[in-house]
Amino acid sequence: MIILKSKAELEVMREAGRIVALTHQELAKAIKPGVTTKQLDEIAETFIRSMGAIPSFKGYGGFPGSICASVNEELVHGIPGKRALQEGDIISIDIGAQFQGYHGDSAWTYPVGMISTENQKLLRVTEESLYKGLEKAVPGGRLSDISHAIQVHAEAADFTLVREYVGHGIGQNLHEDPQVPNYGPPDRGPRLKPGMVLAIEPMVNAGERYVRTLEDNWTVVTVDRKTCAHFEHTIAITEDGYEIFTRT
Repeated sequence: MIILKSKAELEVMREAGRIVALTHQELAKAIKPGVTTKQLDEIAETFIRSMGAIPSFKGYGGFPGSICASVNEELVHGIPGKRALQEGDIISIDIGAQFQGYHGDSAWTYPVGMISTENQKLLRVTEESLYKGLEKAVPGGRLSDISHAIQVHAEAADFTLVREYVGHGIGQNLHEDPQVPNYGPPDRGPRLKPGMVLAIEPMVNAGERYVRTLEDNWTVVTVDRKTCAHFEHTIAITEDGYEIFTRT
């Protein structure tokens, strides 16, 4: 069941999204060679709590971190730990914050120092794919129009879309209906309506689309160990388009 949010609920979610965006800004300043993913996690948790919010991910399904920190071939759900970032790495950081009972959720993939031209292209195209999808986030459109636009843009650049993980509705629960795949034909699925709040999140691989989960039961990596990227915004469908909550 897709839950349409009231104006009052949207106002709270707008603040939850703003907290997530500000947390990303704090982490972006800290990302450099030598910093550990655990240090980034600690920065994020301290900041989120200082804003009167709670890290959405900590303890979610047993996840131990406040952020997901996924490096290079790690797609999503990377557990923060002792790993130190190195020059040339890319790191996908997924952040959730719960504010007054409602969640915001956003992921971004960052370069660590100077990165290869191939990874520069991967990050650029994945971010572009997110916004290509958002162009279709209009009332009266269909959900799969978003999915199709993401797929077309990423595949035109010779990248592949992960199919095992998808975007989602969000609200009082971190994951709500509907699911939002990053692939598929247009003009399918429910009509988009004002009050829908969605987390749109392209996950794009430099190589084959296949992924697997490591023995820690969390970290998802590309099977061919090529790099991957993940960009995500929480948005609300409005009367005339969409509003991004997870930016300042």
